Amino acid sequence: MKGLTGLILAIAVLVFIGSGMMIVDETEQVVIIQLGKPVRNISEPGLHFKIPFLQSATYFENRLLEYDSAPNTILTKDKKNLIVDNYAQWRIIDPLKFLQSMRTISQAQPRLDDIIYSSLRIELGTHDMHEIINLKRDSLMQKVTVASDISARDFGVQIIDVRIKRADLPKENEMAVFDRMRAERNRMAKQFRSEGAEENVKIKAKTDRDREIILAKAYREAQLIRGDGEAEAIRIYAEAFSKDSEFYEFVKTMETYETIFDGKTKVILSPKSELFKYLKSK
Repeated sequence: MKGLTGLILAIAVLVFIGSGMMIVDETEQVVIIQLGKPVRNISEPGLHFKIPFLQSATYFENRLLEYDSAPNTILTKDKKNLIVDNYAQWRIIDPLKFLQSMRTISQAQPRLDDIIYSSLRIELGTHDMHEIINLKRDSLMQKVTVASDISARDFGVQIIDVRIKRADLPKENEMAVFDRMRAERNRMAKQFRSEGAEENVKIKAKTDRDREIILAKAYREAQLIRGDGEAEAIRIYAEAFSKDSEFYEFVKTMETYETIFDGKTKVILSPKSELFKYLKSK
């Protein structure tokens, strides 16, 4: 009997000690609860102990968690409704405070939705729609992240990052915006065409002016060259005439015969004309 009692006692001691041991994974953090009240946090991985049957352990994630909200409507500074679909990354940094305020991750989601949507609505409401969509999204999201994180710290939560997945216009406003964009693009196209036509006229006018200047210069050069040639021809003729005037007269008369006696030209002259003197001579 004594052996059996000792064995039972040993087993009871082992069960008691085993129920007080717990292993915390590196992806977890633990809150120790005693008689329904949180008493301490455990965030270091490894083997830890609690008072058996008096204390219990509640485990929470120690990794980054994702929050994905449903699309919400936000009014921008220029009074445009914008449907924003956003997500966030967050983590539990104070599991004791998280347990007291939100209790579970599923119950934390609606509260995070309120915190992040409130920050988004405040920050995006101070900017025009085109700034949110095109220009300042990164800087805006940094401000929203900081504001959301400050509010979430009261619940033992850290907001790591808030991002916008999509930012769309309501269906009833899309066509009006598209029509306005189309009208703006048409206006710009007309302006570009008008500027192009104006530039075309300027280029043509300049080209015509340059052409007239080039032709005038070429004509002047041609006339100068022709004048120089004629002057040189006169000089040569004068020099030849001065050396043998009779021979010069004979050559010029022969050239005249060649021109007027080509078989196509009719010439009526007196037989006594000086033009025929070389034809009459023996």
